[in-house]
Amino acid sequence: MDRLVRLIEEAVVTTSGVVTRTPIVYSRTFSETFGIEVFFKLENLQKTGSFKARGAYNKIKNLKKQGEVKGVIAASSGNHAQGVAWAAALCKVKSVIVMPETAPIIKRVATKGYGAEVILHGSSFSDAFGRAEEVAKERGLSFVHAFDDELIMAGQGTIGLEIAEQMPDLDMVIVPVGGGGLISGIATGLKSRLPKARVIGVQARAYTSALDSLKKGRLVAGKSEPTIADGIAIKKIGKLPFKYIKKNVDKIVSVGEETIAEAVLKLLERKKLSVEGAGAVGLAALMEGKIKSGKAKKKKVLILLSGGNIDVTMLDRVIRLGLQKEGRIFKFTTIISDKPGALALLTSIIAESKSNILQMHHQRDAAYVPIGSTRLEVILEVEDRNHSVRVVAALEAAGYEVSVE
Repeated sequence: MDRLVRLIEEAVVTTSGVVTRTPIVYSRTFSETFGIEVFFKLENLQKTGSFKARGAYNKIKNLKKQGEVKGVIAASSGNHAQGVAWAAALCKVKSVIVMPETAPIIKRVATKGYGAEVILHGSSFSDAFGRAEEVAKERGLSFVHAFDDELIMAGQGTIGLEIAEQMPDLDMVIVPVGGGGLISGIATGLKSRLPKARVIGVQARAYTSALDSLKKGRLVAGKSEPTIADGIAIKKIGKLPFKYIKKNVDKIVSVGEETIAEAVLKLLERKKLSVEGAGAVGLAALMEGKIKSGKAKKKKVLILLSGGNIDVTMLDRVIRLGLQKEGRIFKFTTIISDKPGALALLTSIIAESKSNILQMHHQRDAAYVPIGSTRLEVILEVEDRNHSVRVVAALEAAGYEVSVE
């Protein structure tokens, strides 16, 4: 038996009754949209709001079994931090978490809430990781790696065995990829039970280490750019996960920021599920047409929603970006007379078109605006792009010159 498979089976016993056996739900809407049977595995409903609780508890519980533990330390931008803090509290072990200063406030507050000491350091995961290693040596703490650790991978791999039991007729599972601990564990566990099931990984286009490493056949650091999928913003995947990714993962793809935002919005609207950017990349991959299911039969495709810890301020930004991507927010400018009643006339036409004004900005003093006139910049909420075309047509029919941005 493969060593990691054995560790995953042991992790099932270790975590039983502690972590949540998360449900799988079917989506009629997305199934009809993509022409396949679409299901979601709801790890966003897991303890601490993400799958990380599984690996963290498995690792710390095993450390306790091996002997006295002075304390544990981890580096994380959020979800692993909460998982380690929660698991350490359950195991009655002190925890220290080093987070980048850019980590979402909601994740910092939640980590402290689980009882951890939080140290903010640097602007990236790499910065936080380096400082965590230093503190581990200074204080004699046990390091709990976010992904490059067999016991962490085994804990995440319990999801693969759950999926095999819950959906024995599964054709494909789509999994987010950051450092690789999640997908390597799931792929190994799942294929030990369902060897024919395909495992597809998805990265944000801003961080593509796993994709680039597979293409080159060796571990490489991918590019690192700003992303709303902060939970998978890892510059270089782990050595151990890469070994199992090469063996058990069928394909890795990447998706863009706007599509990730649109996927978060669709999950919120259509399934009433709050999912962070990293957790929504699987749906984004289907939306971008990156995953082909084949035409032999209607495939059963499971998308792992890996986490739901999205910052409220980030959610507002993501929703706005998603609405723009769907054409449900649109902006135009026009010139109107700077006289009483002129604005009311314009807004009455907008009201008749059944669109909603979100924002309006006047510019009376711009050099190119005629005297006695004002330039209006208007942001509207509409049903779709066809609706925005009808709004423009109504305004132009009334004599307005409309410039759409």
